[in-house]
Amino acid sequence: MPGKIRTAQSVSLDIPASEQPYLHNRWHPDIPSIASVKPGETVRIECLDWTGGQIGNNDSADDVRDVDLTRIHYLTGPFDVEGSEPGDLLVVHITDIQPLDHSPWGFTGIFARDNGGGFLDRHYPRAAKAIWDLDGIYCTSRHIPGVRFAGLVHAGILGCAPSAAVLAEWNRREAELVGACAQSHPGQVVALAPLATNAHAGAADGELRARIAGEGARTIPGRPEHGGNVDINNISRGSTTYLPVLVPGAKFSVGDLHFSQGDGEISFCGAIEMAGTISIRFDLIKNGMEERAIKSPVYRPGDVAQQFGPSRYLTFEGFSVDEAGRQHFLDATVAYRQACLGAIEYLKQFGYSGEQIYLLLSCAPVRGSIAGIVDVPNACTTLGIPMDIFDFDVSVEAERVPRSLAPCPVADPRVR
Repeated sequence: MPGKIRTAQSVSLDIPASEQPYLHNRWHPDIPSIASVKPGETVRIECLDWTGGQIGNNDSADDVRDVDLTRIHYLTGPFDVEGSEPGDLLVVHITDIQPLDHSPWGFTGIFARDNGGGFLDRHYPRAAKAIWDLDGIYCTSRHIPGVRFAGLVHAGILGCAPSAAVLAEWNRREAELVGACAQSHPGQVVALAPLATNAHAGAADGELRARIAGEGARTIPGRPEHGGNVDINNISRGSTTYLPVLVPGAKFSVGDLHFSQGDGEISFCGAIEMAGTISIRFDLIKNGMEERAIKSPVYRPGDVAQQFGPSRYLTFEGFSVDEAGRQHFLDATVAYRQACLGAIEYLKQFGYSGEQIYLLLSCAPVRGSIAGIVDVPNACTTLGIPMDIFDFDVSVEAERVPRSLAPCPVADPRVR
């Protein structure tokens, strides 16, 4: 008979994340491992929310406005997987993900334009927040009334530690991008260099801690060599991810658990972020990078998915022409932004504010896709909204009935 699944690491909601030595918020090969697992073993791993507890279950968005982005993401790990060596593939089978029993809630945020921003920050520059109550597979929010849906619970971040050579390559090419964009994107943050401020290097101390803080890569972007912060909502229960192993032991870390997320996570803090527990069975494919011709992560979705019939999606189209009428060349980012803005304007007719719909499109099970990328000059993207998540009819044919819906918290700009 199978044995009891052990908890490989627990976390505390009462101790500051920066004081928990089994967490870290930078990528570096020399962050000390906290435990080991065997191939074929299933373990439970607890995770804080990605901000390390900076956001509260309340009716103010000031905490989202003032969040300290030098402190994120807090990941649990690294874990050594016995027998893993560079060139192997680490096989990550997610068997379950749940919110912590004593913390059945999550949050979605719009970050202030001067502190993180988001996909639509020129249109919605102020911080806003929605708190979600998690009840089994379903969620509701007092800040976005009239909505209820099942979450596709998933991990935003899975990754193995970079080797010293890979870490150096990350820092080189991202610094090169910053330099290249200094003239073309003035004032815009295009990449984040290593930052020692508030770096958490796990159990490392002394000279090692200082070196990790100075060299470690930020966790904000996903990267092709190891995955990391990919925010793919199909990496859920039952999924399998194949990760390149870059250092002896693999040094696997996980975090940024989401109860639900729409394709694109457009508000940046756009999932239903939560503290939770993830159960993983680890396996290895020896020399898999070469023998399977896999250099970047590959995943296979699980069998869990929300059930909405194809005809129950209201789908908005976007093209490479921005709101000022400027033509762009095959720009899928511009096109997806236009699809999002169109959906927001449409749903505002039913009594919601723009901020509420922006939050909802970030965390609800919306479907985004590139429908066409070859017809010059316009890429075409689509954004499909499942109409059945609403308590009332939002179809094009529906009668527009005035509704007074409770608002979401929106913060005033910070006084400088």
